[in-house]
Amino acid sequence: MLNFLIHLRLHYQFFILSGGYLLSGLLVDGPDWHQYGIQFLNVHVLLFGGATAFNSYWDKDEGPIGGLRHPPKMKRWMRNVSMLMQVAGLAWATVIGPVFALFYLISMILFWLYSTPLARWKGRPLLSLFAIGGSTGTNSLILGVLAAGADLTWLILIAGFGTALIMLSLYPISQLYQMDADRQRGDTTFAIQYGLAGVRRFFSVSFITGIAAVAISLSDLNVILAGGFSVLGMIVWGILYSWIISLKGEINEYRQVMKIKYVASVSFVMFIVTGLLLKHL
Repeated sequence: MLNFLIHLRLHYQFFILSGGYLLSGLLVDGPDWHQYGIQFLNVHVLLFGGATAFNSYWDKDEGPIGGLRHPPKMKRWMRNVSMLMQVAGLAWATVIGPVFALFYLISMILFWLYSTPLARWKGRPLLSLFAIGGSTGTNSLILGVLAAGADLTWLILIAGFGTALIMLSLYPISQLYQMDADRQRGDTTFAIQYGLAGVRRFFSVSFITGIAAVAISLSDLNVILAGGFSVLGMIVWGILYSWIISLKGEINEYRQVMKIKYVASVSFVMFIVTGLLLKHL
């Protein structure tokens, strides 16, 4: 049971993947904090945690993976429980309403397509980007908006697009130290397909475009907040790029890659949490 809990990688869900959901609380007025907080746990524990464990079962990694330097071995029952977690989360999602449940279900399907050998979008560079960007990026923010009791608007969708790009900008970087393991599984990941140069270019274009899109959505709330987000985003981009340029795609770079992901994601989350406190308290 402990090994299964480890594979949920909850620290990864809360610090790396929570930015989109939390951003929704900044973009809406007068959120229903009770449902918003409860569904945060549903999304990040049952949906993201369950999907992460499901993916770990099929990957069968023996080397370091995102958030785990020494992943314990998975057993068949863990795959079944990971699926049950997501189904339970979907049932819980119906409490909010059919639209919320629909977007929850879409994320479940994208996660399934990403991991299962029947589709294995993880091994297809562009499809993997679509699956990860849609589930942990755009849908994460949309689920937060709906849980808060707000309606979807064009600015919300622009913010969702920007969030997906920021999340995705870091995604191929985490594949760099796993290229040998991915080749052995037969997965042609983005890093394998486009190499180090492609990963660096993708990071810069996606990160900067994502920062711009989120800033546009924030400008409707507060121009100073949007400007501050843009400035912070460009500073973080400069720091991260100086680290990324030194990567060579070797397994011993795991710690460096995790530092990049945590600095980027925690900076994003801290800015949003600060904005939430200033706006609502």
